[in-house]
Amino acid sequence: MTALRNDLERYSEGEKLPSSRELVNRYRVSPVTVSRAVSALAAEGLVVTRPGTGVFRSAPRRTPGAPGDVSWQDVALSADASPVAVDASTWSAGADGVLATLTAPPPEVIDLNGGYPHATLQPESALAAALARAGRRPGAWSRPPVEGIAELRHWFARDVGGPNGRLSASDVLITAGGQSALTTALRALASPGAPVLVESPTYPGVLAVARAAGLRPVPVPVDADGVRTDLLAEAFRATRARVFVCQPLFQNPTGAVLPPQRRQEVLRIARANNAFVLEDDFARRLAHADTPRLPPPLAAEDPDGVVVHVRSLTKATSPSLRIGALTARGPVYERLRAIQVVDSLFVPRPLQETALELVGSPAWSRHLRTLAAALRDRRTAALAALREVLPHLVPDRCPRGGYHLWLRLPDGTDENAVVTAALRAGVAVTPGSPYFAAEPPGPRLRLSYVSTPGTGQIGEGVHRLHRACPRLGDAPGGAGDRR
Repeated sequence: MTALRNDLERYSEGEKLPSSRELVNRYRVSPVTVSRAVSALAAEGLVVTRPGTGVFRSAPRRTPGAPGDVSWQDVALSADASPVAVDASTWSAGADGVLATLTAPPPEVIDLNGGYPHATLQPESALAAALARAGRRPGAWSRPPVEGIAELRHWFARDVGGPNGRLSASDVLITAGGQSALTTALRALASPGAPVLVESPTYPGVLAVARAAGLRPVPVPVDADGVRTDLLAEAFRATRARVFVCQPLFQNPTGAVLPPQRRQEVLRIARANNAFVLEDDFARRLAHADTPRLPPPLAAEDPDGVVVHVRSLTKATSPSLRIGALTARGPVYERLRAIQVVDSLFVPRPLQETALELVGSPAWSRHLRTLAAALRDRRTAALAALREVLPHLVPDRCPRGGYHLWLRLPDGTDENAVVTAALRAGVAVTPGSPYFAAEPPGPRLRLSYVSTPGTGQIGEGVHRLHRACPRLGDAPGGAGDRR
């Protein structure tokens, strides 16, 4: 594309460029490469494509004028006294945590920070085939029902509730991924200014969504077995909250799995307080090949509509397959539906049809088996590298699901300085502080092993972290605190 952009200077305004065949021969590239280069130049406004006629040089771009004065926004964004207008440093911490996992580092930097699978872990061939089949379906581009297409809702109902469960398609609302589902659910379940109970630590996206909606996240500490139910009960009594957000399976970032007794306690405590449990089941499809049998979702054990369940296909497939589902029973479903309609009308039908084609094909189960084996191998590689050069950072209990490790740093460590030094050394890792709704109990890092091309880069990334901060391997973290 760089060569073609440079050659544009040879053409005058409105002059036709050579045909695609000529460009293929001139630059010795494939037709696909030429097509992508022309599309990129058209997006930049450098060329104009006219179907059936050809590609033409655009008029020269005008030099942008002087920047306007945006200082008025300081007043406009600060004058509102509503709960949404909180201190930017308070709510942006969660947003920054989400943005950090979405920011692609430079090619020379090993990515142990990302939250989505590398292209080598994505079922690209299966997705392409599903997309092609979906495009040939009658009515594929027509408007879908606002709740989602019926077949996909049936599939999610069986996937969440089990083949003989209580859930039906009428309990399912198709969403544009898990983050969209969390946003809709929190807006539906709590009014601005209200408290919402969250695990501590927790996924920064939950904190960002809650604060953007004017809610007040109240942290409930977790331990190696997930949320402490004694403190959950106390938090409900102290705040009179009506919502608790949790990830019972491979919690982000700790990796904890709620044991059976605590699962029942969470539901009992919520019922006793007339509260909802917002279950973010993001890691259901991220179990490793050596993972024991998974517990069912809380939603599958809840006959009373206490649980509002979030499930997404995105993490296990591709960042661009933004398909998820909200599952809820009772009057709350209508509120969820109404909010989603106001926000986005509906999820595009071609994307829903593609998801349905994917999960209904034999390639789906094959991909999940391949992904489970790859995640196991990547976890093993990360732990082996840590044991070699940073043994004091190895977690006491390593999750056999999800895509990251939660590392406790030595007391007194400046985690942001570690992240900065690591980046200079060529590896991107995530600081722990954005995962806490209040002051963190100690310094931490989250080390993701899902965004690299393979296991070799994971090991090299850990070695770069050690070279950047050799003192991390000298002393253990705080006594007994592995939250």
